[in-house]
Amino acid sequence: MPDPPPTPTRRHFGGWGASTSSVGIAHRPTDLSDLASIIASPSGRGAIARGLGRSYGDQAACAGGDVVEMAAFDRIGTIDATGRVRVGAGTSIHALLDVAVPAGWFVPVTPGTRQVTVGGAIAADVHGKNHHVDGTFCAHLDELQLLDATGATIVCSPEIRPDVFWATAGGMGLTGIVTEAVIRLIPIETSTMLVDTHRFDHLDEVVAVMADDDPSMPYSVAWIDLLGRRRGRSVLTTGRFAAGHEVDAAHHREPPRARRVPMPPRFPDGLLRPATVSVFNEAWFRASSTRTAEPQSIARFFHPLDGLLQWQIVVPMGAESVLETCMSALAGGRVPCFLAVLKRFGPANPAPMSFPLAGWTLAADMPAATPGLGAVLDRLDHAVAEAGGRVYLAKDGRLDPRLVPRMYPRLDEWRTVREALDPDRIFVSDLARRLGL
Repeated sequence: MPDPPPTPTRRHFGGWGASTSSVGIAHRPTDLSDLASIIASPSGRGAIARGLGRSYGDQAACAGGDVVEMAAFDRIGTIDATGRVRVGAGTSIHALLDVAVPAGWFVPVTPGTRQVTVGGAIAADVHGKNHHVDGTFCAHLDELQLLDATGATIVCSPEIRPDVFWATAGGMGLTGIVTEAVIRLIPIETSTMLVDTHRFDHLDEVVAVMADDDPSMPYSVAWIDLLGRRRGRSVLTTGRFAAGHEVDAAHHREPPRARRVPMPPRFPDGLLRPATVSVFNEAWFRASSTRTAEPQSIARFFHPLDGLLQWQIVVPMGAESVLETCMSALAGGRVPCFLAVLKRFGPANPAPMSFPLAGWTLAADMPAATPGLGAVLDRLDHAVAEAGGRVYLAKDGRLDPRLVPRMYPRLDEWRTVREALDPDRIFVSDLARRLGL
């Protein structure tokens, strides 16, 4: 007989940014039957699914309620000849890559960390360095299975129950608990990235280059200096997977002699001061000399952000001045942004609560304890909303709830679907309560 599920226990649950925490009842179901029984007898304060806890705020916590940890739902099926694979919602991107890459496949969209589950990637509808070409994670799903508030399983896709599918994509786990999904992987010949690196002295230069992004380099991201003497100077990296015949030549070229500045996983808060970060930024910019077709590993190119906390916004095309406003405010407030990155987004998908829209996204890493940070970000949130932009809910822990309908104008459409799926509000999180979702 299978082992019984662990006894529920009360525990603290916080976000990856260590800025929020609440006590909930931890459950670890081992199969669908266990999961359905938890939903059938909720604590009274609601329930929310939790993966690896890499959300930055309170998205996967439920104060006084049930926090359903999905670690046991980690099955990876056989990858078929077209790249389709059925994966459990508790499977991490890391585990999926370990299976897929040796077989010649890659996850079509991966965020800045591989320590995120498939269920979490769906709940946040994550994006990567290739959104301008390939869209979000959920654009590459053929199917997902959702446990609803009655304990029944709903099978949905862009063709079958599309309203449920797109409400779940970016719905922050509030439409039900995703148990598995069918993902369309993309073929790769090698696991080597060929990366081009270019430096720019001004923000408008890198924006112009990224606006003309060559589809032959589908992965693109720019590091932006918010504190240096020349604020807005940038390092743009673009990359693509190497073909088989390119690997030997790339690895046998004379390596570049540029100085390397290591990316630490996390700075102690006491060291994240403007002067310290300015010195680091200067070193990073100088070390990032122009290079073309530099071979890099998947981990180095795709997942440099493990361990950092972020504030992330998107503004539409034509609102580039808001980026300048944000950069000036953060620099003027002496906020020590250890890392700021700029990416271009392509068109939005049909999901009402998905974050990306056609335009520019800026993500800034900073310590939550910075004096005056809340007031600075509050002002910037309003400027972003005024420009037709939004804050990424998967990384939020402090947004004014009054701004949510302005930032997500299809909120009522999403609420209608959610109300039909969960009229008794079984699925609740601290984020949902804080933002009035």
